[in-house]
Order: sequence, then structure tokens, then C-alpha cells
Amino acid sequence: MDGFVPGTGFNPQCLVELSTCCRNLIDADVFSKSDPMVVLFVFDDRSRTWREFGRTEVIWNNLNPDFVKKFVMQYYFEQSQKLKFEVYDVDSTSADLSKHDFLGRIECSLGEIVSSGTHLKRRLTGPNINKGDIIVGAEELSSCKEQVVMQFRAHKLDKKDFFGKSDPFLTFYRANEDNTFTVVHRTEVIKKTLNPTWKPMTLSVRSLCNGDYDRTMKIECYDWDADGGHDFIGDFTTSLRELSRGPGSSNLYECINLKKKKKKGAKYQNSGTVELMSFKIEKIYTFLDYVRGGTQLNCTIAIDFTASNGDPKTPSSLHFISPYHPSPYCNALRAVGNIIKDYDSDQMFPALGFGARLPPNGIVSHEFALNGNPQNPYCQGIEGVVEAYTKAITSVQLYGPTNFAPCINHVARFATAKQNGDEYFIMLIITDGIITDMEQTREAIVQVCM
Repeated sequence: MDGFVPGTGFNPQCLVELSTCCRNLIDADVFSKSDPMVVLFVFDDRSRTWREFGRTEVIWNNLNPDFVKKFVMQYYFEQSQKLKFEVYDVDSTSADLSKHDFLGRIECSLGEIVSSGTHLKRRLTGPNINKGDIIVGAEELSSCKEQVVMQFRAHKLDKKDFFGKSDPFLTFYRANEDNTFTVVHRTEVIKKTLNPTWKPMTLSVRSLCNGDYDRTMKIECYDWDADGGHDFIGDFTTSLRELSRGPGSSNLYECINLKKKKKKGAKYQNSGTVELMSFKIEKIYTFLDYVRGGTQLNCTIAIDFTASNGDPKTPSSLHFISPYHPSPYCNALRAVGNIIKDYDSDQMFPALGFGARLPPNGIVSHEFALNGNPQNPYCQGIEGVVEAYTKAITSVQLYGPTNFAPCINHVARFATAKQNGDEYFIMLIITDGIITDMEQTREAIVQVCM
């Protein structure tokens, strides 16, 4: 048996992917259909509260939505993992759930979903009589670390709009063990054309077929409609192994609409063709892969010395250091720094401060060395950073504003000089307040990531 080692212990856990869809939801909108979204909550045994785990995308004008966004979590056989699925009709761009219409919920355990076969179907409970159903499927994920980059185009698709051409998009499904299909991706909509070329898409092999290259994939083509009642053009089936052969006659597919074929009989040929334009498989590298491959991590620490932290001489200040307990900033430094330090080979950490007036003339600085040496701001270990911080807090005056960009640009100068991938730069910013140079900070992050 795989994984069986006599005389050892084994924790029966695995990674599972939860897919969701709803059927016959209540129509909460007056002039259109509901715009549903599913929110997953996980029960935290320690705090005895529900914690939000994630949200699906919003599907507009649809009472029978199939959500592309999946929830991936660890499944522990020996634990009761309580879950709560809530369905909302989204009314705005607000992240606050109270701003949206609540349609219903179910509570269950992850074990119930896993043991239900392929899908768990439950009636939603809530304020409405006709609440609809939610269907949750679970599948154990493989450890496949590959992704596919591919592009499609179509030719001579059926015209579905009365006054114009179609607005086509593709929906990708993977087959389940019970011969049903789970949606995994939707392309963008190409407006007013019967010969669309969709943008290249990047999808994990795990999401497409869970590592089984021979697993059936179904691709459906639709004409997009604003009211959510998208018109079916046609579909075809393939597999990742078939697609991996690349562009050519074997990957030119007829889009078939069975209802139309049955109606027209021998006169019917197809509803257009879909062609694979490009295909390649890439390895997905994890953070662990880079660490094992010898990538050196460099961590720079920046600390907020603005006046919003409070006078360091008063106990209410976040920078107050008493003989009996460290300041909140010291606690944060040690809590996060002691995790990062395990991946830093030389244990030398550049430590910066921002938002303070510096001696001797009181000039405000948003990028100063905690150890007082701008040419060599490195501190030995996390405790060296704590020591430099403790000395700095007694020699500077807290001021403001809270500007991140100078410290980010400081790290960027070093990061951009290392383009071969041998080094990875991390910046830890410890702050209490609202960023006052948001636009410059955004620009600095964008520039360093390019």
C-alpha cells in the first residue's frame, strides 16, 4: 500500500477542492435576475466563531449558477471540520456582506461532503420560502505542479443575435467520476464576431484534469447576453493529452449543437469550428522549490516612527519600552522576524525607520538606518534589529507623515540589481497607521515587480 511504513505514524490528511453551484435560487432583483455569490465560512474551534474562508466570483443574472472559483483546503480525517456556505445576491461592489441580499445558507462538515460520493445537495435555509439548492462537490487534489498556457480561436460560429453577430465565449469543464462535469474556466467575451480569437489562458493541470491527461474535458461555446440567458452555440470534447499534440488537424474541433442537428437532420454540418492556436506546458515552481534550489532570501525591515504611535514615554504608546515588557513593535519584530530568519543565510538584516525627525537638526526622514549608519544599515540577527530599534526610539522624535515609498525604493535599488533569480527580496513593514503616500507606494511596488 502506498505510504505504508511499518513502525511509523501517519496523519491521514489530504488537499481537497470544493466546487459549488446553485439551482432554482430565489429572484431577489426586481427588474432582473439575482447576481449570486457563495461565501464559505470555517468554524474556528478555539475562538468558537465562524471565520470567512473565501468567496466565489459573482455570476450576473443567473438563478442556476455554476461557479468557476473553487475552495481548496486541507481535509483531516480525524477532525470535525464545520463549514457554512452562504449565498448572496450581490447589489454593489462593497465587500461588506450586509450590503447584499442574503438568499440562504447550509451548514455541514467537510467529512459529510467528502463521504457523500461526488456531490452534496442541500436545500438552502433562510428568510425566503423558495430558497433553492446548493450543490457542493469535493475532489482530492493531486500534487501535479504543471500549468497549461493555450489559446483558441473559432471560425464561422452560428449567428445568435437578431440584429448583429454573436458575442462568443468558451466555458471549460472537466469530467467527474459520475459522468457529470464541473466548470473550471470561462474565457472573456469577444463582442460582435463569428470568428473570435480569445486571449491566451493559463490554467493549472490540476484544475483541468487533476493530473490525469486522459480525463475528458468538455468545451462549450456560448453567445453572451446581458440578461444572463446566454445562447448555446455548440460544444465538443477533448483531453489534455489530445491538446498536448499542439496546433493541427487533430485539434480542430467541430462545435456541435445536438438540438439543432436533430432538427435539421442531414443538412446540419456544425455550428462552427474551434481551433487550438498554441499550447505549452510549464512547471509551476513553489516557494519551497526556490529555497531548495539555492535561492538566497534577503529581508529588509522598516519600522514606523510617526507620531500616531504615541509618545514613547507614555505607557499607551506602541513604542513604549518598559523594564518589564517589550513594546508592541518589539513583539511584532520577534514574532515575524523569527520566522523569516530561518530562510536568511547570513542573518544580516537591513533595518530602516521612517517618519521621524533625526538628530542633530531635526530633519524629517522617511528612510534612515536604525543603527545610525546609512552606508551599512545591517543588523546581526533579529535581536540585533531589536537592539538598534530600542536605541533609535530614544534618539529620534516621532513625527510624520506615514510614507512607505522611500523605504520600498531603497529595497528596489538592491533587488533590481539582481536579475538572475539567485536572490529573493522580502520587505517587512511594521506600521500602525494609514499610508499617506498611497499613489507613490503603489507605483514603487509596481516598478520593483516589473
